[in-house]
Amino acid sequence: MNAPETNATRPPNARLDATRDGLVLVLSAASGSGKTTVLRRLLETEPRLAMSVSVTTRKPRAAERRGDHYRFVGEADFDRLVQSGELLEHAEVFGSRYGTPRGPVEARLAQGLDVVADLDWQGAESMRLALGNRCVSVFMLPPSMTELERRIRARAQDSDTTIERRLAKAEEEISHWREFDYVIVNHDLDACVEEIRSVVRVEQIRRRGKSIGSFIETMLRT
Repeated sequence: MNAPETNATRPPNARLDATRDGLVLVLSAASGSGKTTVLRRLLETEPRLAMSVSVTTRKPRAAERRGDHYRFVGEADFDRLVQSGELLEHAEVFGSRYGTPRGPVEARLAQGLDVVADLDWQGAESMRLALGNRCVSVFMLPPSMTELERRIRARAQDSDTTIERRLAKAEEEISHWREFDYVIVNHDLDACVEEIRSVVRVEQIRRRGKSIGSFIETMLRT
């Protein structure tokens, strides 16, 4: 006969360990939808979330710092990264090439930490193919096309020709909304950020696979 279980032999109450699989949040939006501001707010409020730093062949802009905003490389270096499989995804946008380095992203995921990537619909599709269920995608819509045009013109950075090209690109981007896991309209900045934070929280809970099994085993023995 087995000895009766005592307080000394009974397993401690089961607790759900916070360890989980990391996730990549892909945030896509047409230029002028407020994505940059939303990303900044999101990173300020989600300590487990870090921005993926892309590589690009375009020249740095005045306010950009190497290594913080982008890794700036030449065409030959970009080709080498593609050929060696060091990019999770890559694409050409407005004549410049962009890509997501594989190493830093997979290192964070292995630690159960999260990454946010600013990609267009093509990049989002490539990231899903590369990472499978470790990737969740969100498309952020502007309140209207009229408001989107107003925001782009308010920047006073582009010629009329460039603005028209950006608006045409925006319509193309928006046409792919069905390919994303979540679609959120940026009517109000605070509400939009909170909705995306809710997506992150839900997806974090879904990825507790590393600890839920041991939690259940311990729970059933108590």
